[in-house]
Amino acid sequence: MELGHFVGGKRVPGRSGRFGNIFNPATGEVTGKVALANLDELREAVANAAQAQIGWGATNPQRRARVMMQFVNLLHRDMDKLAEVLSSEHGKTFPDAKGDIVRGLEVAEFCIGAPHLLKGEFTEGAGPGIDMYSMRQPLGVVAGITPFNFPAMIPMWKFCTAIAAGNAFILKPSERNPTVPVMLAELMMEAGLPEGVLNVVNGDKEVVDGILDDPIIQAVGFVGSTPIAEYVYTRGCANGKRVQCFGGAKNHMIIMPDADMDQAVDALIGAGYGAAGERCMAISVAVPVGEDTADRLVEKLAPRVEGLKIGPYTAGDDVDFGPLITPEALSRIKGLVDRGVEQGAKLVVDGRDFKLQGYENGNFMGGCLFDHVTKDMDIYTQEIFGPVLSVVRAKNYDEALDLPMSHEYGNGTAIFTRDGDTARDFASRINIGMVGVNVPIPVPLAYHTFGGWKRSGFGDLNQHGPDGFKFYTRTKTVTARWPSGLKDGAEFVIPTMK
Repeated sequence: MELGHFVGGKRVPGRSGRFGNIFNPATGEVTGKVALANLDELREAVANAAQAQIGWGATNPQRRARVMMQFVNLLHRDMDKLAEVLSSEHGKTFPDAKGDIVRGLEVAEFCIGAPHLLKGEFTEGAGPGIDMYSMRQPLGVVAGITPFNFPAMIPMWKFCTAIAAGNAFILKPSERNPTVPVMLAELMMEAGLPEGVLNVVNGDKEVVDGILDDPIIQAVGFVGSTPIAEYVYTRGCANGKRVQCFGGAKNHMIIMPDADMDQAVDALIGAGYGAAGERCMAISVAVPVGEDTADRLVEKLAPRVEGLKIGPYTAGDDVDFGPLITPEALSRIKGLVDRGVEQGAKLVVDGRDFKLQGYENGNFMGGCLFDHVTKDMDIYTQEIFGPVLSVVRAKNYDEALDLPMSHEYGNGTAIFTRDGDTARDFASRINIGMVGVNVPIPVPLAYHTFGGWKRSGFGDLNQHGPDGFKFYTRTKTVTARWPSGLKDGAEFVIPTMK
């Protein structure tokens, strides 16, 4: 299978002569090739989008919303088909692949409310015979650069909002699993989107830099690692673009002595090891408060980690997680586990040597559980992005609070407690963008916004929700006066209220 690009409402072959391999991470087999575009191909897609945006931007919001409504229907229709392809290229379980699609679908549902979300403000009689009103207008052509770990959800978080707001969109998905984004673009065409309003350009750094430098593209949204997020933000802003970038994470979950320990362990198993830890909202640090709490937590966690069912998505819906995305990712994560041992952490459960019969060439790794991790260790300071959970013991609540507060990342965090005062204090004081109270993965629903703080997020506005519509539009304010018997003559003083 050779995958090109999606431009002008149809699939088009790549012309650069450069390709990347598409792998099945469970088997290690090459399943296809994806074209890597050159700058000429990108420019053609941008020009196509710019032409299509003129008519689309002039289309009333209700008609744009109807396209989103039909797109949602088509996503439901093709859910299993999309999830099958997603699982085969990413490696996540079939139920998790469906969840990936549904969380994107929910943003499309929210965008059906575009007519309401795009309403401006109006003041009658702002001055003598003067009315004042604002309009939210599309930016034009905008772009999204999205990661491998959510190949359906994050592209939809980007393009659904942008397109509902009247923009044309250039999507540069991960070259690791590029097929689902093209399938989503085809569904948008089937839903009634005009040709060229959504173009998918596959590629690598050449295309990324081309997007950041292209003078027609007015805004860029990005999700990925923090170093690349900072690069995209800096270069895009230097070129006068509106830029919104979300990077890495080190998400802590604090377990208070009064927490329901069984509930906390269930939460940690799912949030720490689901999708093999390849989530920016995965819990990678457990912070039990007090030695007794820590001992009870580790005692209950260890057998659960040892009992995790690991395998390909084809092994059934009871598989807990699948392979990592690439051999390089697997090697990097094992190296970090090695360093954790070298630096003195206690490796309670060691999943480094996990092998799956019949899938020896797959990127599989067992779950790892560390205890007695300290703030200076690499496994604490770095985002591992794998099935590794670190337990950092805290003497008291204030020490526990300081851990996420002082970490460079600020994406998500959680606290498990039965005490409302503690939970309220935590939610109020913590300098993290998304907070869970007895909820381990506090990803906001589509009608709120998603975004991290500190080095997990660059830019002023979050993804989806009301912030998404603000990001993909700009406000124009009109002050209008119609003659109504006012005296003639020019005025040379700045207008003031009279």
